[in-house]
Amino acid sequence: MEPYEITCCDNRPHPRDPLSTEVEPTNCTKPVIIGLYGLPGSGKTFRLDKLKTELSNDDFAFYDGSAVIAAVTPGGLQEFQNLTEEAKNDCRERAIAKVKQECCTTGKSAIVAGHYMFWPEQDENGQTVCTPRDLATYSHILYLDVPAELVAEFRLNDGKRSRPKVSISHLAKWQVLEKTALRRLCRHHDILFTLVSRPLASVSKLGSLIRDFRTHSIPHNKNLAEQKMLEILTANSDGVETVIVLDADKTLAQEDSGVLFWEHVRTGPGAGEDSDPLKALFSSSLGYSYTAFRQATLLYEEAFGDAEFEACCQTVASMIHMHRDIVNLLHLVRGTTHVRAVVVTCGIRSVWEKVLEREGLSATVKVIGGGRLRDGLVVTPSVKAELVKYLQTVRHLYVLAFGDSPLDLEMLKAADEAIVVTGEETTRSNSMEKKLAEAVRENGFHPRQVVLPDYATPRLGTRRLPLIRLTDQHFIASVLARYQSLHVLHATDRPAAKLLMTPMRDASVSGSALREVHRRVGCYLGTEFCTQIIGLESYHITHVQGHQADGYRLSNEKATLIVPLMRGGEPMAFGVNDAFPLAMFHHAKVPSDLQHDHLNDMATIILVDSVVNTGKSVLQFVQHIRSIHATIRIVVVAGVIHSQTVSAGRIARALGLFEGLSFTALRLSDNQFTGRGTTDTGNRLFNTVHMA
Repeated sequence: MEPYEITCCDNRPHPRDPLSTEVEPTNCTKPVIIGLYGLPGSGKTFRLDKLKTELSNDDFAFYDGSAVIAAVTPGGLQEFQNLTEEAKNDCRERAIAKVKQECCTTGKSAIVAGHYMFWPEQDENGQTVCTPRDLATYSHILYLDVPAELVAEFRLNDGKRSRPKVSISHLAKWQVLEKTALRRLCRHHDILFTLVSRPLASVSKLGSLIRDFRTHSIPHNKNLAEQKMLEILTANSDGVETVIVLDADKTLAQEDSGVLFWEHVRTGPGAGEDSDPLKALFSSSLGYSYTAFRQATLLYEEAFGDAEFEACCQTVASMIHMHRDIVNLLHLVRGTTHVRAVVVTCGIRSVWEKVLEREGLSATVKVIGGGRLRDGLVVTPSVKAELVKYLQTVRHLYVLAFGDSPLDLEMLKAADEAIVVTGEETTRSNSMEKKLAEAVRENGFHPRQVVLPDYATPRLGTRRLPLIRLTDQHFIASVLARYQSLHVLHATDRPAAKLLMTPMRDASVSGSALREVHRRVGCYLGTEFCTQIIGLESYHITHVQGHQADGYRLSNEKATLIVPLMRGGEPMAFGVNDAFPLAMFHHAKVPSDLQHDHLNDMATIILVDSVVNTGKSVLQFVQHIRSIHATIRIVVVAGVIHSQTVSAGRIARALGLFEGLSFTALRLSDNQFTGRGTTDTGNRLFNTVHMA
């Protein structure tokens, strides 16, 4: 607050409320309240008056700090000057609480002219007048970064107010202290902070910035990201089935655009000690939050005007060299209509658009990213994940995601197929190793990795993180494959199925009795349907009458691997094994339990589960198998399969991309039900319902 400026800039009367009537609003979400700070004489009142004509009075209220202090202090400013410092701070806190209350009541956003501190030149230290309640209330702080020489001139020529003479050197020192302290405090209190200097100096530019402050929010940001993705999908494209979502920095190339940008700033004229601020920002308490990325945008705005920013981006782009394997893959995608590639980056959109343009990819590979206010949005780790979910659940598309760092993990986990780009040890993310290991241990996340360049050391070993090559023809074929209807055989309406399914659905049947039922179902499905899918081969047997005769068994039965998906699939898998006694048998709880050695020389793999509900687990197993064996026949055997998993929806489309995949089930069900506790099939099979 500024106790020397007494004009109320919105020209509304402020009643002299007694101290006892000031009440902190309790039923209001945090409104947008913008502090306009700067040295005394830097032009806050002038700016406030100009903003009144630039901004709508329906959306904004304008406050001079000392006028509000006068309104909450019995006796006004004259009495305020006679109070103790403790009492003055109490009045300042009541003043900002009043502003917040009025914003909650009217729905307006506030712009409040105030001060961080006062520092008479004869005093060794200044006096901070910014209160804890100010820091709890402000959502944004704009600091008028006017050169000390101009401030001294403004103070000297101020005809409305007599100001004490202060040296330019003292004003400069005072200003540096305020900017440093406010930047630190704002990060600690989740407040967006920016300097109003030459790039933001015009009233129109400042008005645009303030309007953006009023409207921008996490939901607004998410909606903008989804709108941009929708625009990309619908532009000159029809029948999209697969979307490749790629991170940019250290994924498309080893370089990081943000690091290169600030290195370029540091080498430019006028560079100061704070020319590499992103590391300090993201290592602050803001972390990698929405506020942190919004603050990063403001740092870019502070650094350059639009023309200089684009010139810097061009320079940075010239220093980035995309991985050739990724470039070649994207050129293949360019020739399709059903596959789209989108770069979703937390970094600088303009840099990566220029890099893609240089590689001849800008027409087909679009970029969703930020860096400037005109981009409209910021890309956070959660936005990356939300965009993947949007593609899957709203657009019903199959998503293949590429990323390299912890910022990409949520996106990778959400994707149908996740590929971790592993760079050289000297340049790749150090924190990724531990976080990736933790994520891999979580049930349901089974990424693969590609090392770029190809001499880089793989992460976590190739057992936990299987290795692929982007140049492998089978991988390319899987990426470019078109959706096809799944091959499904089932016995839903057959009399035999009705008999077999009855004890499976009977709540009174559990334990060994239920396991025996599942075993009989497995034998039935193997005999009736797997033989149709895989075929039979003849071999010689000794007939009971003593002569040689033809017998029949599963085609390549000795080269067949039966894999129960643990634990629910084991009893049914034993039944399949009864039908095909020469087949190999191997338990698997997660896809990585299947390795090259298990699939070597195999012609068919039969995956067995009691219930296939969403199909996500089956999809992960199929993806993993295809990553280590491109041609092996895959047959999924289940007691019950949810019908949409194999007929419609995103999972069905994803599974339909794979050749040589078939399904067989005792019945298809339209009821998508995930068992819990006493209804969980695994608990019923093994009498562990009491442990659920």
